[in-house]
Amino acid sequence: MHGYSPDKKPLGGYAALTAAFNAGALVYVVAHRRSRRKLPGDLPFGDFALMALGTQKLSRLIAKDRVTSFARSPFTRYTGEAGPGEVSEEPRGSGLQRAVGELLVCPHCVGQWVAAGIVGSYLISPDATRMFAGVFAIVSTSDFLQQLWVALESRA
Repeated sequence: MHGYSPDKKPLGGYAALTAAFNAGALVYVVAHRRSRRKLPGDLPFGDFALMALGTQKLSRLIAKDRVTSFARSPFTRYTGEAGPGEVSEEPRGSGLQRAVGELLVCPHCVGQWVAAGIVGSYLISPDATRMFAGVFAIVSTSDFLQQLWVALESRA
């Protein structure tokens, strides 16, 4: 879109990602309606907390983890080391490649996709989703405790 920004923004790529997200959400809605299952009346706090912690950790794993950098590499450029086990990257290319790169280097942005996937999975198979999210919630809690340990050691 001419005149939107002095910098060239991958607006077409953003539109494609938005369409993909919405198409994925539509698939979940249609699948759920065809299953004739009722939507849960509420989301128990324990499930909410488990899925929130799982979403946080899985989002960071996708966006920042050193080991998953191979999957981001077609869309990003390595810029250095970050936190424990994490790397810093920037998006590269133009158009859709750049838009995907911007998505993949942002844990907050990836988090929306991860949360939507986890909630969609929860509607289909709550028990399996609890186990899946539970793994990442446990790792997230462990990461926090590891960082707390390091902070306490450095104060001693």
